[in-house]
Amino acid sequence: MTSTATTDLCDAHERAVHVLALPWLDLGRRTAFHGQVATIKAFEDNSRVREAVAEPGRGRVLVVDGGGSMARAMLGDLLAAKAVENGWEGIVIVGAIRDSAAIAQLDLGVKALGRCPRKTEKLGDGRRDVVLEIAGVVVRPGQWLYADADGVIVSDTALH
Repeated sequence: MTSTATTDLCDAHERAVHVLALPWLDLGRRTAFHGQVATIKAFEDNSRVREAVAEPGRGRVLVVDGGGSMARAMLGDLLAAKAVENGWEGIVIVGAIRDSAAIAQLDLGVKALGRCPRKTEKLGDGRRDVVLEIAGVVVRPGQWLYADADGVIVSDTALH
């Protein structure tokens, strides 16, 4: 089986991978994870995150573009626990989480830019299964995401 380490994948597939070059924090118990991408774009409203994690994850990774906001947390312990229960492999958030001590105990990969104790609004805003642009990289539903302590990469095809 091929290594899923981001460094090895970058070396072996230099033209096929794109690095999401942001200062990610490892906040879940799993620091290395991979899977097909599902996407959400929402600003300070995690209604769509709640919807997604309530559905079967089937080993996918949820990528949430929260616009980089650190003012409200897009994920808390209850939604993270629901993601584990429903078979999500990981969640990557361009923004903040809360309940980080509890999330660190869950068998889930979680990467985010930081922490914030304030919950989000619940207005039903946001869009699912949309093309995102993160750190200058286009991220599409169905792509493959690989994450570990060295970073986060995406590819149009499975590399493992």
